[in-house]
Amino acid sequence: MTEDPALTAEGLGKKYGGRGRGWALRGCDFALPAGRICALVGPNGAGKSTLLALAAGLLRPTEGTIGAPAREHLAYVAQDKPLHPRLSVADTLRMGRELNPGRWDSALAKRVVEGGGFSSDTLVRHLSGGQRTRVALALALGKRPGLLLLDEPMADLDPLARHQLMGVLMADAAEHGTTVVMSSHILTELEGACDHLLLLHGGRVRLDGAVDELLAAHTLLTGPVADLAPHTVVESRATGRQLTALIRHEGPVEGPWETSEPSLEDLLLAHLRTTEGAPA
Repeated sequence: MTEDPALTAEGLGKKYGGRGRGWALRGCDFALPAGRICALVGPNGAGKSTLLALAAGLLRPTEGTIGAPAREHLAYVAQDKPLHPRLSVADTLRMGRELNPGRWDSALAKRVVEGGGFSSDTLVRHLSGGQRTRVALALALGKRPGLLLLDEPMADLDPLARHQLMGVLMADAAEHGTTVVMSSHILTELEGACDHLLLLHGGRVRLDGAVDELLAAHTLLTGPVADLAPHTVVESRATGRQLTALIRHEGPVEGPWETSEPSLEDLLLAHLRTTEGAPA
């Protein structure tokens, strides 16, 4: 029996009012399998933050539907990490425990805030951006959610802290089968950590699927300029008589080219540089 997906969208759209504003998302369809670590990528304005806020129940769709767990089973960390400035770190974590009776993992929350260079009685308003990130992640992980939504979670952290907290996050998600959707512009942060990809471009889903399957379906070509039919060309660049291209192949790739499997960074950059994107 197939397990129900952790997050779904069907014909999902969100439109903002006001001059110069419009559809942030339109016609989005996807079904994220439970237990996946999903990289949510796209250029600025693609609709990533809107999608996460819709999934968290903080926004209502203008059209279509989004299916997500009840709020007690999901956690959301927004870009601005909203925390009460007059509470201490200890009081903030105590609030998390009291709001999540029977689910709160004090040991995990404590492990996330350790190493941040602050004491438990430090007020939130005195924390740096990276330290606030630690506390926000501690609240989210301590809740033991089934679905964890992270909007640029590591942007404020230095490389060492980012590596440490990504390790804690990935290990905990693997141990408990947590589904994670993580938006990030740091492509190296996603490589090796995520096993599912959701790429938004222009408010629509342009690429969706398991990372290993998407990589296997694409090929990097280098060689003389030639006809690439019947394959879908994601991106191509010609220099004189030399062609470099990323294709989504349909059957064996034949021709006078050198071929290799793209990295996740190759795949993402090619699709992001393509105005319309290849078919999902």
